Amino acid sequence: MRTLVYTGFMSLDGVVDSPGGGPGEEHRSGGWVFKDLDFVEEAWSLKAEELADTTALMFGRRSYEAFAPVWPGSQDHAAYKELPKYVVSTTLPDDALVDGWGPTTILRSTEDVAALKDGEGGAIFIHGSAELARRLSDEGLIDQYHLLVFPVLLGAGKSLFGRADRDKHMLTLRESENYSNGILKLVYDVRR
Repeated sequence: MRTLVYTGFMSLDGVVDSPGGGPGEEHRSGGWVFKDLDFVEEAWSLKAEELADTTALMFGRRSYEAFAPVWPGSQDHAAYKELPKYVVSTTLPDDALVDGWGPTTILRSTEDVAALKDGEGGAIFIHGSAELARRLSDEGLIDQYHLLVFPVLLGAGKSLFGRADRDKHMLTLRESENYSNGILKLVYDVRR
């Protein structure tokens, strides 16, 4: 069985919207990950550590459409270029997939995600894709959360966690670290 990991940047009030401020990131505070905060290299070590464990990437449609034009040519994301990618979407047409960014498969339902998880292989990392992450969390499909929590309150924007009434999910803290610029690294396993 494969592990499904959500990895992302999050404000203290749970917003994951527009952290980099690039194209398609329309939040009024877009780029909040890089603005008004001292750069502390070790605070970003989680991203490098994840590369060793990543065997595939998963995106929702909107995140795929935002990342696909940029990541294939990005030196920061070169290690991801040939990895298999999965896009979870009921609306993305097959001909919308980007060439030259490794094998990409469209999954049309959470059942397709569950079947992928039941197969052979290593960890699949979800980047961005807040709506997808909420849906997969509600279905009990996410196994781990890798979060870098930033010392900022954004007040509005896409949240990683839904507000719907649902059964609670208990988490076990696997790893944590705090950095001099106020960023917290939190790695949780979802208890089953």
